[in-house]
Amino acid sequence: MTTDVPADRTPPAAAPASTLAQRAATAFAAYQGGDRQRLAELVDLLTPLLWHTVRAQRVPYDVAEDVVQTTWLRLVHGADAIHDPAAVLAWLVTTAKRESWRVVRDLRRTQALPDEQERDELPDETGPGPEAATLAGLDGRVLWEHVRALPERCRSLLRVVAFSDRPDYATVAQALGMPIGSIGPTRGRCLAKLRHLLDADPHWGDTR
Repeated sequence: MTTDVPADRTPPAAAPASTLAQRAATAFAAYQGGDRQRLAELVDLLTPLLWHTVRAQRVPYDVAEDVVQTTWLRLVHGADAIHDPAAVLAWLVTTAKRESWRVVRDLRRTQALPDEQERDELPDETGPGPEAATLAGLDGRVLWEHVRALPERCRSLLRVVAFSDRPDYATVAQALGMPIGSIGPTRGRCLAKLRHLLDADPHWGDTR
């Protein structure tokens, strides 16, 4: 399997809202259903986005393609564990970030440490922030039942950013076709709606 990336390594122009996420879900559902040729479509569709995601985590240029390749290999091996095809975009972005952070840590052990400013800018995996904690609560089943009750715009956004305390808004904008400036406010409104649903659900209260 190859992951051809444009020579200039720049992401494509933003697609209309949700188009990229929907196309990825459709291709992945077909792949899970036995149409193995659809994996190539998924690779072509999302590799530029994954490249951008990996580079945004400060992975060196000459290592980034290996990280993207590893992300695709993890999908091949873990495809059966993804029960909702609509989650494949979020799964790939999250996997690419985690693999990137692992590579950056490994490089730090073998190369000179970055300066303090670079160290502060690198992703922090020590623990979830308050929003991540809300979205990774004690009863994931109840949580995601309420996520599915949200408007489509909120569902698509939260699938991508739910488990990132400091999401890469440029990547989210590329994935969902949303203006970067609208992502933060939209995320806040969606989380507020989700919290309202959770607060009104006695089953959620019983799990805390």
